[in-house]
Amino acid sequence: MTRLVNAARYLTIVPIPGAASREGPGAAAPWFPVVGLAIGGVLLAVDRLASALFVPLLAALVTVTAWKLITGGLHLDGLADCLDGLVGRDPAQRLAIMRDSRIGAFGAIGLVLVLLLTIAAVTGIEPRARAGALVLAPVVGRAMSPIVGRMFPAAASGHGASFRAELGVGAPIVAAGVALAVALAAMGPEGIVALALAAVAALAWAAFMTRRLGGVTGDVHGAVVELSELVVLLTAAAAHPGK
Repeated sequence: MTRLVNAARYLTIVPIPGAASREGPGAAAPWFPVVGLAIGGVLLAVDRLASALFVPLLAALVTVTAWKLITGGLHLDGLADCLDGLVGRDPAQRLAIMRDSRIGAFGAIGLVLVLLLTIAAVTGIEPRARAGALVLAPVVGRAMSPIVGRMFPAAASGHGASFRAELGVGAPIVAAGVALAVALAAMGPEGIVALALAAVAALAWAAFMTRRLGGVTGDVHGAVVELSELVVLLTAAAAHPGK
């Protein structure tokens, strides 16, 4: 339970009382999808309330706002840093750009597009199918992080390296198993398709960034979460388009 609390503290802004753990987030990685499931439950409640009060587009905006607030924008920041880093001429310069706290043009444009796509996807899912997608997307996104962390080398230093060092061998298996179970329960066979497509996107992004950086960083993990979540939503929107 200590590691579950550690995972919740790392992945959300929810204030959880108690002493801070000496372990890093890598040790708590098997619990990441469980925290994602809790986030999905919150999103489901927000979406139902917002849908009862507002028109679909505004309800989707409220839901996505709650989504990004509860995570503190942690993964969006990673995505923006990755996109900014692509302009570097070599791995060292790209990593230096990504460590800069300022956001560049590529990062800003990428954030806007991803947020717009997320809001449009939530709006475009038929209401009865939206519940399953909102529950599943955070689970899949957080399951991809330990999988990517085990399958790809970490960059020489930083969060990616410490995460991989603490990541247990069984963490990706546990995370994938939880994601698979939730996919079946939340969306049935279409959930398996969404999970598979999200995995393809996550692994492709990690492979691309590994070639550009020499390994996976914490920012790459954040981008993997955002892209995986978006793929789940887009799959649901394609399978169950709203009117």
